[in-house]
Amino acid sequence: MAAEGGGRSFARRDHLLEIETKVRSWWEEKDVFRAESCEKPPEPGEKFFGNFPFPYMNGFLHLGHAFSLSKLEFAAAYHRLRGANVLLPFAFHCTGMPIKASADKLAREIQLFGDPPVFPKEVEQGSQEVEAETEGANSGAPPDKFKGKKSKAASKSGGQAYQWEIMRSFGLSDSEISKFQNPYNWLTFFPPLAVEDLKAFGLGCDWRRSFITTDMNPVFDAFVRWQVRKLKSMGKIVKDVRYTIYSPLDGQPCADHDRASGEGVQPQEYILIKMEVVAPFPSKLKVLEGRKVFLAAATLRPETMYGQTNAWVLPDGKYGAFEINETEVLILTQRAALNLAYQKYSRVPEKPTCLVELTGRDLIGLPLKSPRAINQIIYTLPMLTVLTDKGTGIVTSVPADSPDDYMALHDLKAKPALRAKYGVKDEWVMPFEIIPIINIPEFGNKAAEKVCADLKIKSQNEKEKLAEAKRLTYLKGFTEGTLIVGEFEGWKVQEAKPLIRSKLIEANEAIVYSEPEKRVVSRSGDECVVALTDQWYITYGEPEWKKLAEECLSSMNLYHDETRHGFEHTLGWLNQWACSRSFGLGTRIPWDEEFLVESLSDSTIYMAYYTIAHILHNGDMYGSSKSVIKPEQMTDEVWEYIFCDGPYPESSDISSSILNKMKQEFEYWYPFDLRVSGKDLIQNHLTFCIYNHTAIMRKKHWPRGFRCNGHIMLNAEKMSKSTGNFRTIRQAIEEFSADATRFSLADAGDGVDDANFVFETANAAILKLTKEIAWMEEVLAAESSLRIGPPSTYADRVFLNEINIAVNRTEQNYRDYMFRDALKTGFYDLQASRDEYRLSCGSGGMNHELLWRFMDVQTRLITPICPHYAEYVWRELLKKEGFVVNAGWPVADSPDLTLQSANKYLQHSIVVMRKLLEKQTSGSTKANKKGPPVKTSMETKRLIGLIYVNEQFDGWKAECLRILQSNFDRDTRTFASDKVILEALQRSSIGQSKDFRQTQKLCMPFLRFKKDEAVTLGAHALDLKLPFGEIEVLQENLDLIKRQVKVDTKGQVELEEVEVLSGTDPDALAKAGSLVKLIEQNPPSPGSPTAIFLTRS
Repeated sequence: MAAEGGGRSFARRDHLLEIETKVRSWWEEKDVFRAESCEKPPEPGEKFFGNFPFPYMNGFLHLGHAFSLSKLEFAAAYHRLRGANVLLPFAFHCTGMPIKASADKLAREIQLFGDPPVFPKEVEQGSQEVEAETEGANSGAPPDKFKGKKSKAASKSGGQAYQWEIMRSFGLSDSEISKFQNPYNWLTFFPPLAVEDLKAFGLGCDWRRSFITTDMNPVFDAFVRWQVRKLKSMGKIVKDVRYTIYSPLDGQPCADHDRASGEGVQPQEYILIKMEVVAPFPSKLKVLEGRKVFLAAATLRPETMYGQTNAWVLPDGKYGAFEINETEVLILTQRAALNLAYQKYSRVPEKPTCLVELTGRDLIGLPLKSPRAINQIIYTLPMLTVLTDKGTGIVTSVPADSPDDYMALHDLKAKPALRAKYGVKDEWVMPFEIIPIINIPEFGNKAAEKVCADLKIKSQNEKEKLAEAKRLTYLKGFTEGTLIVGEFEGWKVQEAKPLIRSKLIEANEAIVYSEPEKRVVSRSGDECVVALTDQWYITYGEPEWKKLAEECLSSMNLYHDETRHGFEHTLGWLNQWACSRSFGLGTRIPWDEEFLVESLSDSTIYMAYYTIAHILHNGDMYGSSKSVIKPEQMTDEVWEYIFCDGPYPESSDISSSILNKMKQEFEYWYPFDLRVSGKDLIQNHLTFCIYNHTAIMRKKHWPRGFRCNGHIMLNAEKMSKSTGNFRTIRQAIEEFSADATRFSLADAGDGVDDANFVFETANAAILKLTKEIAWMEEVLAAESSLRIGPPSTYADRVFLNEINIAVNRTEQNYRDYMFRDALKTGFYDLQASRDEYRLSCGSGGMNHELLWRFMDVQTRLITPICPHYAEYVWRELLKKEGFVVNAGWPVADSPDLTLQSANKYLQHSIVVMRKLLEKQTSGSTKANKKGPPVKTSMETKRLIGLIYVNEQFDGWKAECLRILQSNFDRDTRTFASDKVILEALQRSSIGQSKDFRQTQKLCMPFLRFKKDEAVTLGAHALDLKLPFGEIEVLQENLDLIKRQVKVDTKGQVELEEVEVLSGTDPDALAKAGSLVKLIEQNPPSPGSPTAIFLTRS
């Protein structure tokens, strides 16, 4: 944790924190992030408007929020730095049920346990996972103190923790907590603290434009009322009866953001087959005599009912007989009965009435009369794999079609002991044979029997094989199967299925039943059901509106293909969305004030509100009376004029100058250029944003871009409050500083997969940033010792070129929003180039002008990521005017890639020569066959280095390269087939030579190597010589080679003289003496010089 060495000093971290406090005071004094529009419409690239989904205000902001937000912050800072007019606003979401639910929970605890409450000692163990980008309830820690671990209660439990204990973990006293029974107290407590945290984070925000949602902000409330009225007037909000996920405890639909778990889960519709129990009833059911009693089996395949042989129940499952109306009783699980009660199938609405509690064993052997079944009577039998948390716990059996049914029936028939165990009589099982109902190509009319035989399935317990059997038959049966029984004989299954379904329902032989696809838990803690509700819906999915949404999406920049696929998938399934709620906080639906606008429906076009919020709010996020504009003055006509090119509102008493100013602000900033979000919002919020913009705004104001990211892990593990692997933004800043936190966020990753915030990276950033400050201070203190004049040496030219490369590549990385790459090219690589430059300069020293250039450029390039550090360096060390955050992107010449290649060649050659010298001075690593390794004494002799260079490929290598050149497509970077290249080699002068077979063994690996190189680097990899003069580069750097090619033994061995020679010059080769054999064994080639070392007296 920012410790230096092995101790626990935090001096470096504290130095950064001091810098950050000082820099923020500079920014605030000059209001540097204030965004002002211009009267003239912006040209492309002149303005940048980016935003972020406003976070929910029932806790403190955490690193999950910071990660997504950092993508917007870095992007906005880059655009600001390059000279764009930037608007980055931030607001706070309070709509919905989580705050109200938490407030009510507090009130219940006070009622039960007193004020302050005295809780029982034991709290049920639970877990509370916080995804990096979900709006987790009650996330955070105290505003002015931090703990490495959670509070005791919060550590013990998750959603079951006492709310009072959670509030204590926020640093609140018992006397303060009681006030939070009022949900509006949350709205005045958390948003101001979030502002503090984001300012400490260095967010470049125009805080004048901040606001909260709900009717506590009457101006935003008027905005939402206008929006929903407009949608209703366009026919896009309608009242309808539909199945929806519903919270019985809250008494209202439970949308994605109202859920503690189960986000994205939709209702799953079944048909309940009413299988009538045939009298006389067994004793357990005697109380039901006089009523019609049915086993209710949920199915997705009503077309298979002709082939029923029995019904299945779980022997130890818990069931009940539930009143549906005055005459009918359904036997099923209590969970299914609860769902039905909210779908108008209960004698007492929303309250299932159980007349008899039953187990599966009570039901075994019941005779049943089932709709459409060819068998007049079938029986209830035991099946050990029936699920009671899905469907009704009653399953109808069609062994001709279902592999599970086939094997379960087979087991009962084949195993008398199994029948005896559950009291199953032979006459309930043995007479029932498979009834063919559907003919499926490849599987015939007994598909289940055939596929089980093919897969060699022996038992109903072979779950994996049975799953594979269903995969093979079910889809094919639906798409290609043909009915061979019943009134639809000869029909394709997919055509007959809906008709059979309708006939079953019309004959009252079945009812429609729906339940959640998976378990859903509301933020109030109860398990949700599916309810048939009469409420207001937004008509997403309506064909014409969907076309507009698809048109908008097609023109947007989404940065990743996976993101685009996510939107396309969502547009494919999204349908009517329930937009009204009766519980929680928010805006009342204007024409039906019994209901509130739900939390995902009041947050679809509020980005437009940002453009005029500073005028409406005058710096007050609550929309109080500070503004000259009153909420009641913001009529529908005014909103239409500002946002929709409506006529001038003649009846408005707002001055024309203010009205025109608001319209001009909107027209200048809109459309927004970028919205950054976690990818989990694609399936709702972000797609709703597209829909609503296309309905309400003109095409020129449709969104331009969404950038979606994954969640963030901490140290490669999921963020989790229960394990302590969790940080609020405030905790991270205190632990690492803001800039080191931002540095690690930039390094965490930029794709749509989950990213990783690494504490070691943050700690390393503390060290790097403070060391860089110290180095610059040293350089500036010794400024007079630097070499004066323009850059002139080879090392100067290389370093200047590396700076130019960094400027160009980093700009591209920022433009593509690839911030980890920007950190690499703009900081890591640039620092490595600076360090190499220091080593390369030698006694001549570093160039003054070049070092100033480096410090200026590096400071600007790191500004979007570490703005406090950069601002401090800019003003305190470099003594520059103004602020670095808007200093302009550094100007740079085009990179000289040839010079860069030449330097890589030089550095690589030095490394190879150093290794060779180490080998020669210590003796051969392998013993000579005739004796031990020979050590060369150099104590009294001069060490000379001879570097042999061959600047052009010749002989068979040159011929191979010419063949590759003629068979290479420069545009696609692909080669002709190996066969074509080999035939060309055989036709060449090499192929015609007598020793071709020997040469071919050398050619083939060389050809493979150069092919791979050309695919990676391009056609120049096939050139006969490098794009620079090797001899010239080496000659110009003889001093560097002498300084760096040395070996530390007992005494340091250094080169006293270096010569660069041509490997093709006989006179030069003669200088090698007896070591010429080493050159013959390892001849130099382009890019690979050969060095030998001699001693002379």
